[in-house]
Amino acid sequence: MNNSNKARVDFASKVGMVLATAGSAVGLGNIWRFPVMTGQSGGGAFLIIYILCVIALGLPLMTAEFIVGRHAHTNTAQAYKKLSNGWLWRKIGKFGVFTGWFILCYYIVVSGWALDYFVDALLGKFSRLAQSGDPDAYAHHFQSFVQNPWMPAVYALVFILMSHFVIVKGVKKGIERFSKIMMPLLFIILAVLAVCSLFTAGAKEGLTFLFRPDLSKITFKTILAAMGQAFYSLSIAMGCLCTFASYFSKDANLVGTAVKVGIIDTIVAIMSGIIIFPAVFSTNLSVDAGPSLVFIALPNVFHQAFSSMPLLGYFVSVLFYFLLILATLTSVISLHEVPTAYLSEDFHMSRTRATTIVTVSVIVVGSICSLSMGPLKDLTLGGKNIFDLFDFVSGQIFLPIGGFLIALFVGWFLQRRIIYQQLTNCSTLPPRGMRSIILLLKYFVPVAIMFIFLSGLGVFDWL
Repeated sequence: MNNSNKARVDFASKVGMVLATAGSAVGLGNIWRFPVMTGQSGGGAFLIIYILCVIALGLPLMTAEFIVGRHAHTNTAQAYKKLSNGWLWRKIGKFGVFTGWFILCYYIVVSGWALDYFVDALLGKFSRLAQSGDPDAYAHHFQSFVQNPWMPAVYALVFILMSHFVIVKGVKKGIERFSKIMMPLLFIILAVLAVCSLFTAGAKEGLTFLFRPDLSKITFKTILAAMGQAFYSLSIAMGCLCTFASYFSKDANLVGTAVKVGIIDTIVAIMSGIIIFPAVFSTNLSVDAGPSLVFIALPNVFHQAFSSMPLLGYFVSVLFYFLLILATLTSVISLHEVPTAYLSEDFHMSRTRATTIVTVSVIVVGSICSLSMGPLKDLTLGGKNIFDLFDFVSGQIFLPIGGFLIALFVGWFLQRRIIYQQLTNCSTLPPRGMRSIILLLKYFVPVAIMFIFLSGLGVFDWL
């Protein structure tokens, strides 16, 4: 064990541990991607399949990352190296660190969009766009922003600097303290917005769409979409869960923590649906509006849904984009911690220096991503601009490969003694669910990820 590991600290409390880990999972996947996928995949039918996928796919993989992280008690790169002599398995950790950094570089771009939209909502710009009478005003507004030669990069810079000042303070005084404040605030805002959604004309239709499943809409593609959403939403194979687990105390219940994180993550996703679908049904917008939902459709949806109460519409719009900032910031912080811990421990750097190196590198690459729809739009590869390329490679290639290798490593190659010790806290807890977790990791999870991988590459588009 190197000198930096001797100075390692754990989360100070179990509440802080759960909130910080849940914060690493909660993000755009819950508040943006879940409503989009639900709208495109049949509403309540998709929700049922999604919850089943969280249980059968997400929880075993989360537990697997927790086992590796806490047992190794070091950064993600060193964790797999410490637990295996095989060349391939020793590389899983470094691959996870690189994946986390890679995602962070383009994730801050979308985070910057959320920050810009919060400012626009606060200044009442969306109300003025609605009054213009131009049906394409919101689309033009979004395109004008992302094509700006410098504004997207500025907002992305602000966002990464916010995470920098949290990360540099360390685990207890930075990540844990931030999570204890921001995660409860996030839930309060979700609750307020959910109550506001009940005052829209489409409240009944929206809730019916979300909670009354039409089983005839369940198709093979619905199942694939639900598996992919569960995988993406829980921040699996990004290095975050393994890194955070290395800060878990010895008496933390790993399975129980995975269940709590899964529940919190799912509740946030469902509450996002409760906020969005009633508003959508109050307008003429289709529920399968797609990825443009949050940044093009919703500003107008909120205005129309609360047209009889303009002040409430303004309040909901401002609060929603502030919610989006909180959710993305918790994810950005967890992604930032992955390469920071690696540099600090493997290269014996101070935390401040390691954090600064990660921040600067993300600013450089993230700026290129942020300008890829403006000044750098002609810089393409395979028909994709830099931002879309980062999104595709990370989501459709890196994450499935990382998750597949994690499942194989823990399911087939990690010593059962280590799994037993971690799941039972050295025999102080009953080994409940251990056999089921191992069986899922050995057989179901790798097969499911393979289907997700092939689906992302378009193999099943003909169905």
